Amino acid sequence: MERPYIDYDKCTVTGTCIDVCPVGVFAKNGDKVEVVNPDACIQCRACEVSCPAKAIQVK
Repeated sequence: MERPYIDYDKCTVTGTCIDVCPVGVFAKNGDKVEVVNPDACIQCRACEVSCPAKAIQVK
């Protein structure tokens, strides 16, 4: 099953992935965004497409 991965070298912590994810896969933890619920991912790729830094890949 595919799941989202964050490239922390690219991530600018805009929180866009949190806002666009329909199933709550992401959450802000301190000064970074984390994949907190990968099993909920429905592979819609909204996070991947919406990330302004192109820091997310669903694979």
